[in-house]
Parts: sequence; structure tokens; C-alpha cells
Amino acid sequence: MTAIPLGVPRRLVEFTLDGQEARVPEGSTILDACRAAGKDIPTLCEGDTLRPKNACRVCVVEVEGSRTLVPACSRKAEPGMEVSTGTERARHSRKVVLELLASSVDLSTTPRGAGWLKEYEAKPDRFGPDAARLNEEPKVDNELYVRDYDKCILCYKCVDACGDQWQNTFAISVAGRGFDARIAVEHDAPLTDSACVYCGNCIEVCPTGALSFKSEFDMRAAGTWDESAQTETTTVCAYCGVGCNLTLHVQDNEIVKVTSPHDNPVTHGNLCIKGRFGYQHVQNRD
Repeated sequence: MTAIPLGVPRRLVEFTLDGQEARVPEGSTILDACRAAGKDIPTLCEGDTLRPKNACRVCVVEVEGSRTLVPACSRKAEPGMEVSTGTERARHSRKVVLELLASSVDLSTTPRGAGWLKEYEAKPDRFGPDAARLNEEPKVDNELYVRDYDKCILCYKCVDACGDQWQNTFAISVAGRGFDARIAVEHDAPLTDSACVYCGNCIEVCPTGALSFKSEFDMRAAGTWDESAQTETTTVCAYCGVGCNLTLHVQDNEIVKVTSPHDNPVTHGNLCIKGRFGYQHVQNRD
């Protein structure tokens, strides 16, 4: 057997988290420390396979001596730091951010979104029926996945996954300014006329369902999508010899979508078009 070299050991950083002593490896973020301590900090733009973007500001915490609240997803833990996660100031900030997001964006398919709105007693309706929304129809211009900008919070995770952090296709970016800003391909053309290679890695990192499998979109529209009835089975992709791991999501004995484990050392959650979308032959006898 080939010995696996050990990584360089990291020193432990000691600081105070909600009045308790905490120790995390050097380089860890406050969010890493909170999760290690079992503290539930809401976050939308943070992704375990991407660098922090600091876009949504739902994960803010209070740090002693800091004039402003800091995003837990990107702020590194420092020796002697005093962090408070549940202060009135931090909770109020999260509440307002959730209200602003939910008043302008459809969070109905955001995992844990409804729970956070309830936990922080957020009331998006207080902005009234005239709160600005995109009110755009979903873009269905291919048979693989759907873009629904009414659910987009501009977290830029899809841009990063398509760009230099993973795919290096650079098919999508942010177009427009202010409220008119949105995720788009070059010249806002149909997806089929863009540089998109349909790897679906943007879907993998989308936190709100703004990007979704066409199969999931159709089943939700028909009222048949039921995650509680789905099973997940991890296997190895058979299309080539790379050895990517696939997680098959199965409902009523049919594969409804394919993801990849984020902790897999080969894929880190990423796949190609064949791995993510080439599963129809499994349930088609023709």
C-alpha cells in the first residue's frame, strides 16, 4: 500500500464564542467554529466548495471591538477574539436581511428558508404589496435545467462555480446594475447559444432553487415533487475512468436528479454533462 502523506499540522486558535472557550485550527472561520460547537448560524451565499463571497449577510455575528457586524462565513477566527452569535443586534440584522430578501425574492424552494423566517420572526409583508420584485417567468430554453430569476438572491455562487473556482467555462456573469442586476450569459442570449457546457455545477451550488433540474421543475409544477419520498444512493459514474461519485435521487423508482458528494476527493460536488444529466437510459428500455 502507498502511504498517504500527512498534511502540515495546524496550530489551534483559542478564542471566546458566546462566553465559552473555543479552539479551532488556524485558518478556520467563525462559521467553522460555530458549526463545530453545534451552533446553527443561517447562511445562504456560503458554500463548502467555494470561497466566501460575503453577499447575503445572513450569517453576521458580533465581535468585541468591531464597529460593524462581521460575516461569520469569511471572518477568520483570531486568538483572543470575543464572538457573540445571539445578541439582539445580530439577530435583528439577520431578521431584516431575511425580510428584505423574502420581500423581493421567492424563497419557497430555499432549503430551511421558511424555518429561518419563523425563527427570526421575520415579516416580509410589512414592506407592502408594492415591494419591488422581478416577476419574470422562468427561462425554459433547454431540456436539462431551468433558470428562475424570481428566486435568485445574487449570491454569485453559480458565477464562481462556472468561473475560475471550478469549471473555468466563464459562461455566466452578472449583467446590469442595481435592481436590474441579474445572472446572465453573454449578451443575455438563450442558454443554448452561450458557452455553457451543461455541467450543471451551477445548479449544485445554487442555494434557493433559482437553478433547478428540468425534471424537478416539471414535477414541482405538477405537484408530484416529494423529497421526503426520495432515496439517495451513491455510486460511481460509468461514462469514463475518472471515477466521479454520483448520488442518485430516486422517487417512485425513477431517478429524478443526480448530485455528487461535496466531500468526494475526485469531484468535490462537480460533474460533467454526462454524469449529471445522462441518466435517462437507466429507466428507458428503448
